[in-house]
Amino acid sequence: DEDIAGVLDAAVTDERGLAGAFVLDDEAREHLVRISGGDARRALTSLEAAAGVATDDQPIGGDDDAPGQQVRITLKHSEQAVAQAAVRYDRTGDQHYDVASALIKSMRGSDVDAALHYLARMLEAGEDPRFIARRIVIAASEDVGMGDPTALQTAVAAMHAVAQIGMPEARIILAQAVVHNALAPKSNAAYLGINEAIADVRAGRGGPVPAHLRGSGYAGAARLGHGKGYVYSHDEPDGIARQTYLPDDLAGTTDYYRPTDRGFESRLQERWRWIKERLGR
Repeated sequence: DEDIAGVLDAAVTDERGLAGAFVLDDEAREHLVRISGGDARRALTSLEAAAGVATDDQPIGGDDDAPGQQVRITLKHSEQAVAQAAVRYDRTGDQHYDVASALIKSMRGSDVDAALHYLARMLEAGEDPRFIARRIVIAASEDVGMGDPTALQTAVAAMHAVAQIGMPEARIILAQAVVHNALAPKSNAAYLGINEAIADVRAGRGGPVPAHLRGSGYAGAARLGHGKGYVYSHDEPDGIARQTYLPDDLAGTTDYYRPTDRGFESRLQERWRWIKERLGR
């Protein structure tokens, strides 16, 4: 952005450009930088068009007391020149976080139209599409989770594709990921589960790893009883070995993962219940 702004400033004063006959307002410059998409040629073309609009609005020259008066190129002129309104969005200020938050919450709330609106606002303001893609990936896991596990696959694929392709085509890829997230059944069970597990760890819960689960591949491990009594799950009829996996102080009291009855996760409810019965929990 700084480089594009520098090109515009040079073009305003250089004899090969506007030759100092115009003054470019800061808001107009910012708008031209944003819509250029990093393309200096596009920025210069837009500047020339904005100068034409400004000239029509306030012709070069003034009264006898101010010969050769410079013409101001305002935000209004740059908007008219490119037929594109300036987006009220500051990528380094509150609006950056407000609009990003609105995008996430609209996807979480399953309002596809609202989510696409906020995506469009971010893109038109020149937000880094890679930043948007990362937020979509997080939402796919935090808010959709096992309600639709494929949402994370779509989001991750979109993140990698956006990094390779860039704008303007990246908008299509981001839109697909946003629509997938918004329409998917929602579950935050995995998100809540890891948070509760971390809270227990931070509170000092969770004693020594049960001896039969400890590593037995290093010197002295067998003498210490590590791995003794471990049952290999693949040798069991259901592929589930009935043995204790949690530390003693958590066994029988822990229930971090609580599947919802939404989307794909509804199938996991019965399976998790069936597994826990075979584990003796």
